[in-house]
Amino acid sequence: MELILDYRAQLVAGSLTTIELALASLVLSVVLGLLGAGAKLSASPAARTTAGAYTTIVRGVPDLVLIMLVFFGGQVSVNAIGALTGLWDYVEISQFVAGAATIGVIFGAYFTETFRGAILSIPRGQIEAGIACGMRRSLIFRHIIWPQMVRYALPGFTNNWLVQLKTTALVSVIGLQDLVYNAFSAGRSTGALFTFMAAAFVIYLALTAVSDLALRALDRRYSRGVARA
Repeated sequence: MELILDYRAQLVAGSLTTIELALASLVLSVVLGLLGAGAKLSASPAARTTAGAYTTIVRGVPDLVLIMLVFFGGQVSVNAIGALTGLWDYVEISQFVAGAATIGVIFGAYFTETFRGAILSIPRGQIEAGIACGMRRSLIFRHIIWPQMVRYALPGFTNNWLVQLKTTALVSVIGLQDLVYNAFSAGRSTGALFTFMAAAFVIYLALTAVSDLALRALDRRYSRGVARA
């Protein structure tokens, strides 16, 4: 326990980096998920094909491989384009940006299917009734689609978010000083690797527990009145 207290600043800093990375990637994945769901439900064959290719390719490649490709290959590609066009000088992609972007793209594919399934669960008659009443598309989305989509999507969203939070541990392999990286460094320097990995275990468990409680509260809010009905 004394070792944990001695390295508490390092563990706290790593935990904050992990939380920031998870939230940044969540924002990107939700945006991509909504866009992907809209594309898959679109009347445009090109949009449906593009969204289908996106979800198929991303879900078929290991997360770690994508992170390595984006961090190393992405940086080489960006600088090669800059050298050819002369639009920018050398650009260095940080571990945080590479990790957040990759995890966001990965889970954007999963959120695409979550949101698409939630939208398909909404009775079509409700949307048709809104159109018959003269409601604009924006009003239909805000008052009919969005509240019900959130309620139907929350179970899948919760599962994806908890997995996404744990997936942030993979960025330690590209040198980002997140919780796993800092815990491993502290354990290796003190010879007490098990102790610090156990500390990381407890911190991740606490983060997922808090997330689960928050999302359960959100589910109760959007399900208000449904159980009584």
